[in-house]
Amino acid sequence: MTDTPILVVGGAGYIGSHTCLELSKRGFLPIVYDNLSNGHGEFVKWGPLERGDIRDRERLDEVMRAYQPAAILHFAALIEVGESVKDPISFYDNNVIGSLTLLSAAQAAGIKAFVFSSTCATYGLPDMVPIDEQHRQAPINPYGRTKWIVEQALKDYDQYNQFRSVILRYFNAAGADFDCRVGEWHTPETHAIPLAIDAGLGRRQGFKVFGSDYETRDGTCVRDYIHVLDLADAHVRAVEYLLNDGPSVELNLGTGTGTTVKELLSAIEDVSGRPFPVEYIGRREGDSHTLVANNDKARDVLGWVPRYELKDIIESAWKWHSTSNLLR
Repeated sequence: MTDTPILVVGGAGYIGSHTCLELSKRGFLPIVYDNLSNGHGEFVKWGPLERGDIRDRERLDEVMRAYQPAAILHFAALIEVGESVKDPISFYDNNVIGSLTLLSAAQAAGIKAFVFSSTCATYGLPDMVPIDEQHRQAPINPYGRTKWIVEQALKDYDQYNQFRSVILRYFNAAGADFDCRVGEWHTPETHAIPLAIDAGLGRRQGFKVFGSDYETRDGTCVRDYIHVLDLADAHVRAVEYLLNDGPSVELNLGTGTGTTVKELLSAIEDVSGRPFPVEYIGRREGDSHTLVANNDKARDVLGWVPRYELKDIIESAWKWHSTSNLLR
C-alpha cells in the first residue's frame, strides 16, 4: 500500500503530528486538515496541509473531493478538562457539532473507515482498576461527555449506515519523537510532564499538584502514561485494520501501569537531575483519582503492544523541551 491518502483531521497537533510521522513510515500519505487553533504548521512535515475547520462542511467536501482519502483519522478536539468545566459550550460546539459535520462529509464522500480519537474520560470514576472496554461510561466533565456523545453516534452510524469505525480511548499521552522532529507543544501548556520539565528548566517557578488527599498509595492522582509514538502506532494499525474490512470496535490505549503524580515528579527529577519546587493545592474539579487501562483488547484486535516505559517517555520529553527551538 504505497502513498494511500489518509485524511488526518487535527494532524498539526500533538498526537496527530506523531501519527502523520508513523503513517509516512508505513507507506501512507497523510493529508493534514487543521485550522491551526491548537496545532502548528511547523509540525506538518510528511504531507500537504489543508487549512480548515471541522464545522465547515463546504471546506471538508472540497478537501475530500481533491484527495479522495481511503480513511479518516479524527484528532480535532478541545481537550482540557478544566476548560470544559469553565466553557462547556465551546466543547459541545467543536467536539460534538464539529464531529457530526465531519462524519456527514465522510459519509457523503463514500469513506467507510474512520478512526476516532476518544478518551478514558468517558469512563468517569472507575468501579474497577484497570479499566476495560466493558466498564460503564459515566463521564464526570463536559470534555468526557462530548467524546462519549460522538462515540454513541459512531455506534449508530455503524448499526444503521454500515459506517465502520475504530474508537481509541487514550489514557495519558506523553513523550515526544526521539529525533525531536515533533513533540508536545501546547499554548498554554496544562499537561503534567511538560509543566514539570519547564519547572526543571527554570521556565516556570514550580509545579502545582492538584490534590494530595485521594485514596491512592501516596494521596495523589494515579495515571497511565502512554508514549505518543505508541499511540501513533495504534492509530496506523487501526487504519490498516479497517482497510482490511475489520468491524467497528472500541479499544483502550494505555500501558496498564499506573503512576502517581508524586512518582512522576520523582522520575522527572531523576532523568533531568534538576530538582524543582512543588506546591500541593486543592483538588481540581472534574478529575478522577485513578485511571489505568486494561489494554488486552487492543493487543488482541490490533496486535498492538506498547514499546516504551515511563523512563523513555520522560527522556524523550526532556530532550524535546530542552533542545527544541520552537519552544523558546
